[in-house]
Amino acid sequence: MEAFPTLRTPEGPVPDDAPWWNPQRGSAMPYHRYRPAHERVPLPAIDRTWPDKRIESAPLWVPVDLRDGNQALAEPMDPARKRKMFDLFVAMGFKEIEVGYPSASQTDFDFVRHLAEADAVPDDVTPVVFTAARADLIERTFASIEGLPRAVVHLYTATAPTWREVVLGRDRAELHALIMEAAAHVGRLASRCPGVRMEFSPETFMLTEPDYALEVCDSLTRLWEASPDRPVIHNLPVTVEIATPNVYADQIEYMHRHLADRDAVILSVHPHNDRGTGVACAELALLAGAQRVEGCLFGNGERTGNVDLVTLALNLHAQGVDPRIDFSDIDEIRRVVEHCNRLPVHERHPYAGDLVYTAFSGTHQDAIAKGMAHHARRAAELGVPEREAPWDVPYLPIDPADVGRDYAAVIRVNSQSGKGGVSYLLRTEYGVDLPRRLQIEFSQVVQRFTDDSGTEVTAAQLWDLFRAEYLDRADEGPVVPVEWRTVHSGPERHDFTGVLRVDGVEDEYTGTGNGPLDALTDALAKAGIKVDVLQYVEQATQQGADANAVAYVECRVDGVVRWGAGLSTSLLTASVRALLSAVNRAR
Repeated sequence: MEAFPTLRTPEGPVPDDAPWWNPQRGSAMPYHRYRPAHERVPLPAIDRTWPDKRIESAPLWVPVDLRDGNQALAEPMDPARKRKMFDLFVAMGFKEIEVGYPSASQTDFDFVRHLAEADAVPDDVTPVVFTAARADLIERTFASIEGLPRAVVHLYTATAPTWREVVLGRDRAELHALIMEAAAHVGRLASRCPGVRMEFSPETFMLTEPDYALEVCDSLTRLWEASPDRPVIHNLPVTVEIATPNVYADQIEYMHRHLADRDAVILSVHPHNDRGTGVACAELALLAGAQRVEGCLFGNGERTGNVDLVTLALNLHAQGVDPRIDFSDIDEIRRVVEHCNRLPVHERHPYAGDLVYTAFSGTHQDAIAKGMAHHARRAAELGVPEREAPWDVPYLPIDPADVGRDYAAVIRVNSQSGKGGVSYLLRTEYGVDLPRRLQIEFSQVVQRFTDDSGTEVTAAQLWDLFRAEYLDRADEGPVVPVEWRTVHSGPERHDFTGVLRVDGVEDEYTGTGNGPLDALTDALAKAGIKVDVLQYVEQATQQGADANAVAYVECRVDGVVRWGAGLSTSLLTASVRALLSAVNRAR
């Protein structure tokens, strides 16, 4: 047996009360250093009703990617990425969007001003701005929203005992007084802005005594003179997740039942994911009376992240409840978020990962194939298109087509993967490590070959297939390079000049961009071919100065998405050939 010298295999006694079938021994983990939730904060005693409830309608979703998500990035978004993210939210149908922390950075302040001055906020969308409880920061926040017809000013202060004692150095009464002073200042400034509503977060709510959280929230409801036509938002965060989701549900139901002027309060939640149960916290909180959920697309955020709005909303969709947000092209949403955050979305991420609708197990593939056939028959019997027929296919909780996926990756036969896998053979035999989405696309080429031949595919045959389908396509098709060159002509400026044979006609085309590929796409646009580069990956196939470089490019060519690949000792040549390969495959 292989040894792992850094691990301490549990060797303590088996607990006396352990059943015979559980021989696990006591470990050396220092679990005694930690207190359970019920010892850290008093939990409300309530006659809970949330376990018997169902979620029957979507809450108000509030993406906080531009503030909470952004502050967790190693490289925060620049203004262009912020605007792209904001426009994505609008296109998806979000109606309340947290746009920044304008008193914390000039970039955030300038972005809020951009939204106001560029008239970028639709009439039915409300921006939210975040501020700490300090007069100068509050004033800076209100300065940022000047000119916006609507806004929510979100005031926050940590209220849990550890934060009061260790961070703020104030007791309950002193902290309450500080919050009231800041809230009064917010109220005075808001009185001059009829379109401004107020939000308060007792940060670290999950660790705050319930009676104290209620006392503070009720005092602000009165101070801000909340009413049903101008409600206050009380946002109750799981700033640090320290208990099971049912505990949070009890805390939310306690607040839901006891908040004063309940019809003048929007009860909001903001779960983080420290225990990995942020989605469950949010869903149980909705059962317990929450009406609004703050989170991020794909769960970006500090530490383990904010709750994932994509998973939450599509969980509703999978239960037959309208999420009231559009996810009909999940891959486009993911591409934008990956671009803006400069973070990848995991291949196994619920609903959006590259592999979540793919079965590698033969038994799963068989069940899915039979389920798809049954679905087609049922749709025909009902006389409706398959996209409208009730969905009940094994192993697929939703129809991949609902989120813009096709069925190729779902129903492909993967017997070769069982013998090592297409990608494994190409990587180990030829040093070619295909990006995940290209693996899925190329597997269809392999599948057609194996269906025709009826034999097992070898590594050499895989390489021949890959070369013919991708590498050789740069020289075969409607667009053929005769000669070309690129010049680095200035800071972030490249020029492309080349003779291209387009649909049999040779001509010279030029283009300019911030890189060689950008310049080439500009030249192709002048030839009447619209190309958007969606993903670019490069690698060396081996070590050494003379090693080949391979480039992979995923492009949208006149609306058709295809991958291309190029191989050369020059990375520039490889990347140009990869883009032309994608163009020819698409056309």
